[in-house]
Amino acid sequence: MNISERMEHDRVVGLILVAIDKGKISKADYFGVSEAGTDHKINEHTIFNACSISKFLTSILVLKLVEQGLVDLDEDVNQKLVSWKVPDNAFTKHKKVTLRNLLCHQSGIVEPEGSFTTVETFNDMPSMVEILNGKTPYCNTPIEVTYEPESEFHYSDAGFCVIQLLIEDTMSKPFSILMDEFIFKPLNMTNSIFSTNIPAFNTANLACGHDQNGALISGKYSLYPYLAACGIWTTPNDLAKLLLDIMNAVKGQSKIGLTATQINELFRPQGSKEWTGLGVFLDGADEKLEFSSLGWGVGFQCMLVAYPYLEKGMIMMTNTDTGVHQMKGIMGEIYHSLS
Repeated sequence: MNISERMEHDRVVGLILVAIDKGKISKADYFGVSEAGTDHKINEHTIFNACSISKFLTSILVLKLVEQGLVDLDEDVNQKLVSWKVPDNAFTKHKKVTLRNLLCHQSGIVEPEGSFTTVETFNDMPSMVEILNGKTPYCNTPIEVTYEPESEFHYSDAGFCVIQLLIEDTMSKPFSILMDEFIFKPLNMTNSIFSTNIPAFNTANLACGHDQNGALISGKYSLYPYLAACGIWTTPNDLAKLLLDIMNAVKGQSKIGLTATQINELFRPQGSKEWTGLGVFLDGADEKLEFSSLGWGVGFQCMLVAYPYLEKGMIMMTNTDTGVHQMKGIMGEIYHSLS
């Protein structure tokens, strides 16, 4: 397919495609500009808001902490939470909320309608406790369990907010610092940051967000205070480093120290849904197993797909919200053409 022609047709302002084959980056293509109406061309250093791909990264951090015995996938999360607790109610009487069912969106926590939107300015960043207590405009309903854990799937940013708070309470450090120490630095992911760190970062490499008409979004950047759920800004090249490390972990050769046993938890069917792993979604089986993570937010869409046993994968990032699901737009076309 002619990617440039499809971008023009779909009004996609900028796009990066990185492909992995035989355990190495086999393709890296850069299209368009970082801001409409400028000549700021997309390049390997252009940083996009990866939105919910943050959940994939959060899962890796959790597995790293599990590896060190600092958290337990199957323990009641209230055993580690300090600054806030999951409220006990009739739905938690027989089954408590665990990290495992938070990671696979089967914790019993359902998103309040209209919640978890972007913040207007850096000064608006609320605390995680305020968010979970329903004390902010970004989530004005207290978070609680509304069905029995493990009985249903409901995609939940709120669940990943609980995970973030548990990690911070356990480690007594900010989530972004822990991600930097455990993942970014060991893998030399130098172009990966979180929304809360943008003021201290050189914004020259940040892609601006655009709507489905290719127009610049208000404020240029979409900012989320829910880091574990959707706060990551990164590049396809950085994400490729993590994917390659996961593929190496399957062979017992991870740079961040994940064992094959732990990394296999990532793409093992979890709970009541065979297509749900830990922070990722699954398709296929055995050596053709595919796991994926999608990011879709204000002004941005992204897609990560990997075949860990075949050592293949692809990452696509755009600075445009096309208004349709990734698989129904240009990224879906690229996915099918490469597959």
